[in-house]
Amino acid sequence: MRNIGLKPVIKAPAPRRQKCDIWVACPDDHLAYRLLSGGAKDKMPEICLNDEILIGGNKNNAGRGINIAVINKDTWKLIEVKTFDMYEGEFSGPMVEFLKKAPQGSLLMVSSHDDASTKLSEDAKKTFEELGSKEVRNIRFRSAWVFLAFKGSKLPDHLEKEKINHSQESKNRYAGWPAEIQIDGCLPKK
Repeated sequence: MRNIGLKPVIKAPAPRRQKCDIWVACPDDHLAYRLLSGGAKDKMPEICLNDEILIGGNKNNAGRGINIAVINKDTWKLIEVKTFDMYEGEFSGPMVEFLKKAPQGSLLMVSSHDDASTKLSEDAKKTFEELGSKEVRNIRFRSAWVFLAFKGSKLPDHLEKEKINHSQESKNRYAGWPAEIQIDGCLPKK
């Protein structure tokens, strides 16, 4: 009799974890992907493909500047990961060579942390534009930037391929730093 008048408690099941912690379950013929930029001093970028962390996480292989993962399109396995510091040193040249050396048809997953613009050369910007970037010329000091591309071919139109968030003192989530940004989804295997 005590429970009369009480509202029933309805419990929703806990959400099922999806690959790469994205919101949707990808079909079997697709791969889940997530590119997360860095944010604040210690929030490192993270790149995930089919539930495997390629950059960031507990791998400790992310750094300041531009982080790039190159993936074989036939096997969907990681070929190589590199970070290019765009604040100290001259690393635009080696980054352009790295991108040009990546096999034709490979998937390129790019995520920035801290500064990706200070020493980003014109040649590097042109190389990213050739890969399909629309935002590389808009990167400013501490802009958060993520970019996804196939070298030598196009990604499906419905996929989000690039996102940028600028550091603006009045809007920054962290003191002097913009909020991190993310693109994610399901990438067709063929």
